[in-house]
Amino acid sequence: MNRKYIPEEVELKWEEYWAKAGLFNCDVSDKNKFYCLEMFPYPSGRIHMGHVRNYAIGDVIARYKRMRGYNVLHPMGWDAFGLPAENAAIKEGTHPAKWTYDNIAYMKKQLVRLGLSYDWRREITTCAPEYYKWNQWFFLRMLERGLAYRKSSFVNWCPSCATVLANEQVIDGRCWRCDSVVVQKELEQWFLKITEYEEELLQATGGLKGWPENVILMQKNWLGKSEGLEAFFKIEGSDDPVLIFTTRADTLYGATFVCLAPGHPLAEKLVEDRAALEKIKEHYGKLDEKHGLFTGHYAINPANGGRIPVYIANFVLMEYGTGAIMSVPAHDQRDYEFAQKYNLPIRTVIRPEEGPAPPERAFEEDGVLVDSGSFSGMKSAVARTEIAKLLESKGIGKRVVNYRLRDWGISRQRYWGTPIPVIYCEKCGVVPVPEKDLPVILPEDVKLTGKGGSPLAETGSFVKTACPKCGGPARRETDTMDTFMDSSWYFIRYCSKKDEDALDRENVKYFMSVDQYVGGVEHAVLHLLYSRFFTRVVRDLGITDVSEPFTNLLTQGMVCMETYKCPEHGWLYPSQVKEGRCELCGSPVEKGRTEKMSKSKRNIIDPDHLITRYGADTARLFSLFAAPPERDLEWNEKGVEGAYRFIQRLWTLVHANLEKLNSVKGSPEGVTPLIRKTHQTIKRVTRDIEKDYHFNTAIAAMMELVNMTGAFEPKAEAEWREMRFALEELLLLLSPFCPHAAEELWQAMGNESSIQSIPWPGYNEEAAREEEVELVVQVNGKVRARLMVPQGLPDEELKRRAMNEPKVLELTSGKKIRNTFTVRGRLVNIVIA
Repeated sequence: MNRKYIPEEVELKWEEYWAKAGLFNCDVSDKNKFYCLEMFPYPSGRIHMGHVRNYAIGDVIARYKRMRGYNVLHPMGWDAFGLPAENAAIKEGTHPAKWTYDNIAYMKKQLVRLGLSYDWRREITTCAPEYYKWNQWFFLRMLERGLAYRKSSFVNWCPSCATVLANEQVIDGRCWRCDSVVVQKELEQWFLKITEYEEELLQATGGLKGWPENVILMQKNWLGKSEGLEAFFKIEGSDDPVLIFTTRADTLYGATFVCLAPGHPLAEKLVEDRAALEKIKEHYGKLDEKHGLFTGHYAINPANGGRIPVYIANFVLMEYGTGAIMSVPAHDQRDYEFAQKYNLPIRTVIRPEEGPAPPERAFEEDGVLVDSGSFSGMKSAVARTEIAKLLESKGIGKRVVNYRLRDWGISRQRYWGTPIPVIYCEKCGVVPVPEKDLPVILPEDVKLTGKGGSPLAETGSFVKTACPKCGGPARRETDTMDTFMDSSWYFIRYCSKKDEDALDRENVKYFMSVDQYVGGVEHAVLHLLYSRFFTRVVRDLGITDVSEPFTNLLTQGMVCMETYKCPEHGWLYPSQVKEGRCELCGSPVEKGRTEKMSKSKRNIIDPDHLITRYGADTARLFSLFAAPPERDLEWNEKGVEGAYRFIQRLWTLVHANLEKLNSVKGSPEGVTPLIRKTHQTIKRVTRDIEKDYHFNTAIAAMMELVNMTGAFEPKAEAEWREMRFALEELLLLLSPFCPHAAEELWQAMGNESSIQSIPWPGYNEEAAREEEVELVVQVNGKVRARLMVPQGLPDEELKRRAMNEPKVLELTSGKKIRNTFTVRGRLVNIVIA
């Protein structure tokens, strides 16, 4: 065998072997299962370093659990519907299907080339009819149960994408996808009633023990439970009172005007100027803007009888509370800014418990009530309850609970998505497509322009159909589903192979929930919340017994790199910078800050280039060693070279000693320094993987063992057995991280079975025990205690152990400790007053 390390030869050999042997195939069995899943990619054309890191993390977990004896399900697929494919097809003059499937073919080769241990028999593609048929099936089941419904509503409209966006897809008033300013538009839309599960979704966050705290908090904040008061404000000259919602009943006496949402039922009754009302609607939901329209009417404050104006305001949301608010500018900054703009009165009714109120802005904290009738002098928390009780006793108010969460609008006016399985008949109305007629196939003979509504509306062969009820002429729904539908249940589809029933209950029962989910924190609200909702729907349909889709969640950090900018050519790729100058024009290059790798700023590294030059094992090792998985990883060429040198050093170490290593048999005897280090390394790597997946420290431990083994100079046969033992155990530890090299070296050492089939190594606790030394403890220079401690403990730990000795505790109790210092890890001296 060639002793020179040539990554491509080694890696292609073993990737072919694993595929032919089906080593990573997983089926239902009587073994304990472990379901490991990374968020599936959008097939944009090529994987990037963020993908490499994400999938390497998941692959180490999957391989490790397989070696621990679990039946590991580790699948992969493609989140293939979506607007980018449609836009790319328009730009390149091709069809979204061809663009998508070409990209999938290329990206799949890249994933295989990384040596990822996927069961490809379970591969899914969400734009395939056999997959989206089940999107439609779920929709029909939800329609039957009242969880899917259609209504006219104001929606977030992206003029650039020419489609509706869910609230979660609007970030700071802009489209999450193209960054265009989002406007409001009134359309008939299909919704899924996620609010039916809002309280359960909120309460269940307490059971997500394996999720990061920041993600749980984001889920809670998006659900947005708030307890407050609904109260009726009479309107002069009208029989229709307005019902407001507030979380600050303690500020009721400070309400100086009322605001209605532009779509509130009373808005059109109170406003005569229809053009002005439509103008306000254009700004609806833009919370950073303040646009108002005085209705000409006044309401009566139920607390003090005050006469206050009624406005239409763009920032009041019809979907939250009652669509009407009492405005208290002294104690709400948004209301304060509105009052300043429209010259409305500001009445202070809460004072800080200590100190003055802030000048020139609203005081929004709790405090003590003033100018609030009999409630003056009360603290805010008490007054909220007492004022609510008063209004309840008068029958003009009640305490209620509201949520920020809104029902999920799934209608999209684009082509490349799942057709909504609904037919409209003038005689029968809205008619669901019969289940036997699923899937409703997305036609390919469409004209894509990227403008206006869905191109399906212009495709007569798709639109014109017969009513399933009466047989008369009818038309199909031309909106398609939000692509988050595809990713909200794909993890359930993976439970069955492609040739099996998509919702086979036995398969789902065995594999669900996902034991470890890996993905970016950017999906903390959208994808994870929808998946939690969908899993509950699937549960209530009797398909699964679980409520939560993901038991443990790991949100990996981003891969970051410095940016480079040329004054003439703009952002540059790293390869375009030579000795600080632009390769294109020779101008000095401005080195920017380190930030997330992105195509737009060209601070990206092509994984293909990395793998061709260094090999997949090096790419994996670097992405796992450079930082703990939850933290951002900063790209470093020297770090990549260091990972390559480590593999090369191990390769050389094995091959340089191969003849002697393969000539010895049997296990080593006794606990020598190398044997002890091997057991300590097994213990440390096992602990670091099990505890928060700290792969970087696990790799560091393996590097230490390589260093010690490389310095070992065996002479006797027993010493060669020691070295063989150390190297074989090391290869087992390394195999989840660098599977190709580990497999090749394992075979080189005369082992016939694949290293993938060998159990994870165990360690002997006694052999792994750190060598101990005597620690002498002095108090003011006099020896007061002696104890045995592991050699090499940090000074702070030595001090802690010394302070906890009974005699030391007795002598230092109640005394001021002036200083504590250590000497060479063998002595601690405590100086007391």
